Amino acid sequence: MPAAPARRPALWVGLAGLAVVALIGGAAIGWWGALVLSSLYVALSAGWGVLTTRTWWGRMRRGGAAAVGGVALVALVVTSSVAGPAANPGTTADDPPAASESSTRVEVSADPAEGVEPAPVTPTARPEAEPAESDPPAPADEPEAGAQPGTALAALATLDVKGRAPKTGYDRDQFGPAWADIDHNGCDTRNDVLRRDLDDVATRAGTHGCVVLTGSFDDPYTGTTIAFERGQDTSTQVQIDHVVALSDSWQKGAQRLSADERRLLANDPLNLLASDGPANMSKGDGDAATWLPPNKKFRCSYVARQVAVKQSYDLWVTGAEHDAMQRVLTTCPKKKLPKGDATEPAAPLIPATAVQEPEQQRTTAPQPDAGSGSGGGSVYYENCDAARAAGAAPVHRGDPGYDGHLDGDGDGVGCE
Repeated sequence: MPAAPARRPALWVGLAGLAVVALIGGAAIGWWGALVLSSLYVALSAGWGVLTTRTWWGRMRRGGAAAVGGVALVALVVTSSVAGPAANPGTTADDPPAASESSTRVEVSADPAEGVEPAPVTPTARPEAEPAESDPPAPADEPEAGAQPGTALAALATLDVKGRAPKTGYDRDQFGPAWADIDHNGCDTRNDVLRRDLDDVATRAGTHGCVVLTGSFDDPYTGTTIAFERGQDTSTQVQIDHVVALSDSWQKGAQRLSADERRLLANDPLNLLASDGPANMSKGDGDAATWLPPNKKFRCSYVARQVAVKQSYDLWVTGAEHDAMQRVLTTCPKKKLPKGDATEPAAPLIPATAVQEPEQQRTTAPQPDAGSGSGGGSVYYENCDAARAAGAAPVHRGDPGYDGHLDGDGDGVGCE
């Protein structure tokens, strides 16, 4: 019997520890909290007894300790499941957490001007600290998401948004000869576009209706009407604009196109518009972020063409360019995406008034030597520098001043 008295101090210490734990749990949560912490205390002590045959209340066989620990664990599970709702009597185990005061204020103060009615105060609330990027943007911030299929706005959403690549390696020659006869209709692209975009066209006799001499042009960029007359000093009043400038396309994906694809891009009727000369010069190689037509009524059509060209040739846009396009197209969300095919003529070879070029359009200049192959009347340029200085380059076959010595590759376009 000497062992019995030795156990009593350990038993009293264990019971004292149990009482302290119960008091702590009761003070924090209540009676259910006291039961939870007491069960945890007994389970841990019994677990220690299984390992060492010693518990906080004295020695115990491993089997007995295991049995006590099992009972304690069951009690811990049961009391824990009940203690949660007991500590928050306003909810049940199936209820979501109650809304905090600050999140409730967010719901109630919703701005009716945004079309959102104030939400009633309910136990359910959205998280208070949601990362900004996880909040879905308002529909007005991303109008492409709800754009109708087939519209320019919907197509804009398909374009990649990237930074501008270096201009390194860009040269006009990367896009083939200027104004090539891409559709094989016998006329160069410039005259094709002039015949397409001008009214009351008169062509030069003997050119099979190709070379445009005069016409009336309603310029979409400025909204003005220009009386076009072909000539050294007048032809530049109407220029042919690359809607997506070739330099811009080079920096946004055209570098990876094949030479044939770039040649198509430079001569694609979809990417070409007759335009007021000074307006075209002011545009330069700008994109929608840096230049838009002064005529605001034409901006939707202009940007829609840019989107169509970039989609056709898998070119990307910069972030600023995308935003500028988006701002324009949201004013005309139903604007259809223009269609185009570079293999089709820019304009059918419709009959046009064929006239002999007026004599006053010819200027007196030194005559070339016999046999030089001149096809440009009485105007003669000694070399391409002279043609450029006169503002006549490039010089096309049939133009005043065209001569074989200016056209090294014999493609009908000199001083390219």
